[in-house]
Amino acid sequence: MNDEKTRCSDSQDMTAQNSAAVSPGVDFSEFPPTNYDEWKEAAVAALKGAPFEKSLFTQTYEGIKLEPLYTAEHTKDLEFVKTMPGEPPLVRGTRVSGYIASPWEIAQESDAPSAAEANEITVHDFERGASTITPRLDEATLEGADSKSPADGGGVPISSLSDAMEFLKGIDISKHSLHVHAGTSSAALLGFFSEAANRSGFSVSDLNGCIGADPIGLYLKRGAIPRGLGRIFDEIAHTIRYAKSNAPKLRTILLGGSIYHNGGGNSVQEVAYVMASAIEIVHAMRDRGIDIDAVAERIRFEFSLGSNFFMEIAKIRGARLIWSRIAESFGGTGESLEANIFGRTSSFTKTVYDPYVNILRNTTEAFSGVVGGLDGLTVARFNEATHAGDEFSRRISRNAQIMLQNEFHLLQPIDPAGGSWYIESLTDTFAKKVWEVIQEIEGKGGIIAAIKEGRVQAAVDDILQQRFKKLAGRSDRAVGTNMYPNTGETPLRFAEPDVKATAAKREKELQKAKSERSDAEIGTKLESISKDLGGDLIEHIIGAARSGATIGEISGALGAGSDPEPKIQPLREHRWTEQFEAMRKRTEDYRDKTGDNVKIFLANMGPIPQHKARADFITGFMEVGNFKVLKNDGFKTVEECAEAAVASGADLAVICSTDDTYPELAPPLAESIKKKKSSMKVFLAGAPAEEFKQSYVNAGVDDFISVRSNCLAVLTDLQKAKGMM
Repeated sequence: MNDEKTRCSDSQDMTAQNSAAVSPGVDFSEFPPTNYDEWKEAAVAALKGAPFEKSLFTQTYEGIKLEPLYTAEHTKDLEFVKTMPGEPPLVRGTRVSGYIASPWEIAQESDAPSAAEANEITVHDFERGASTITPRLDEATLEGADSKSPADGGGVPISSLSDAMEFLKGIDISKHSLHVHAGTSSAALLGFFSEAANRSGFSVSDLNGCIGADPIGLYLKRGAIPRGLGRIFDEIAHTIRYAKSNAPKLRTILLGGSIYHNGGGNSVQEVAYVMASAIEIVHAMRDRGIDIDAVAERIRFEFSLGSNFFMEIAKIRGARLIWSRIAESFGGTGESLEANIFGRTSSFTKTVYDPYVNILRNTTEAFSGVVGGLDGLTVARFNEATHAGDEFSRRISRNAQIMLQNEFHLLQPIDPAGGSWYIESLTDTFAKKVWEVIQEIEGKGGIIAAIKEGRVQAAVDDILQQRFKKLAGRSDRAVGTNMYPNTGETPLRFAEPDVKATAAKREKELQKAKSERSDAEIGTKLESISKDLGGDLIEHIIGAARSGATIGEISGALGAGSDPEPKIQPLREHRWTEQFEAMRKRTEDYRDKTGDNVKIFLANMGPIPQHKARADFITGFMEVGNFKVLKNDGFKTVEECAEAAVASGADLAVICSTDDTYPELAPPLAESIKKKKSSMKVFLAGAPAEEFKQSYVNAGVDDFISVRSNCLAVLTDLQKAKGMM
């Protein structure tokens, strides 16, 4: 025993000696402490006269001013920073162990045109790492109508119990949770899936996850809903009571922020409007005798994840804080304060051109959601802007999450953003902004009133127009679209869906199902639904489903078309690059039809070092529209350059040189080109010095292109002049 102690002591001494040799002690006293004021003084000096706040502070679309440097002073008064994960207000996560004990759910969307195909895709995805049953339903199903033909954008039709059975075939619902956007109401789908679970050998209590309704979101998206909100809120109350008694692990309300995000809104608007919708539903359920604790355990939130990395982290953390405050204000306690939040990478940020860049966008967006502490995540397909899913695009999306969990080890850290002076401060500011918007909405009658009056639509559109404006001027950059375009790219090829064949197949299946049932029995079952909104509605729906009723028939029995809400201005979905993509496609369509294009001649003056910077800038600027840029190594004389410009047959000559040489070169060159060909436009690369600008114009310069130019407007005008529009 003594020998062992000696060996242990000797080993410790050797370890200490080796450690000292490798890492000698450092006396930090030689590094004097600094403070913010000293840093600011050095920064101001480095700016050489440029204004400090204008140069180093950034204004976001949320109206939040980002500072260049954050310190402990920014978070010293924030109480939530002192909490631990799992402690109210739950900014740092709802679970004490984070993802270590329970990883976030990998929700892989299936948008196949039939329930059978969607089942095959879902089973395949489970075998390769997905964990959650995530059908993207078609438009008809979302509206509670029978799906007879493929709607724009595709999606899975669940029109009957047989569709639900087909979709869940071979899937162990006790091991895989559901994440289903049910549309206006979840009552019919809840009935279908409950009976499908029973017939598949499972108990209804095995259903877990979410089959959730979002009536306010669908109302805003469509501009109309099949029946009044009062009746739909009655149905939501029934789903809450049914789930509590029969499927306690299942949520029946799914409030999504994608309608606001894809409309162009900012992150504050997205969270505020979703939370205002939650408040509306809580009020409606209280009127129907359901308290906050019962409502809270049935709500799931889903937010889109955009391109502002740190803002998206703050959004998820801030949303948890906001919900905990809302639930607490209604008397909620314990688990009622915990927001169940899923995320989906943005559709708004995805581009048609250079589509593989979308893989990178998806990865950073997913990363921000995970760092923010999502409960589940959907990574959208990189090619969703152009066509339906395929094995390759689904695999890339699925593997992005698997890599985050297994290769990047993001299951290990609990609240990795916790303690960051920047993110903690941003979370606090974000939450306060959201609370201000919620208070404004509530003070004017709530979210439904705001939607009916068009205030929500106008606010979101205002941010959308700001985004379009910044993208047009290239102060916001979309790689591969308004910056660094790939003019030689080949568009993605994919098989066009056979819409007619799919429609015929669906119609045949519906007619076959209806021919095999008893119309009298169906009528009785549907009548029990229409007359018993005060009773056990979901059981009546299950009975109708057993008899072969379709979702359209059930929706009719629930009151479709009765007591309608007034039509409103819908909030249209967009993508931030859609204007540039439409402009570029005009070029390509014109080129393919006529063999011609807008041709740009680079009037490069002097040796390469003299004109290269401006020539490269103009090349990149014009190639955004996929125009033909005629390049050269520069000209020694004005006359030589003018002759080459005219001989090229170009529509536009852009003079490229330096500010110092322009006063001498630009006027005679412009005059010479105009004299030889008066119809040729002449632009100057760069913003002219004010004292020389008029002389350039007088000599024939038509316009100036600089970093402050509106790229979209300039290229569109050139298309008009060419006759493309």
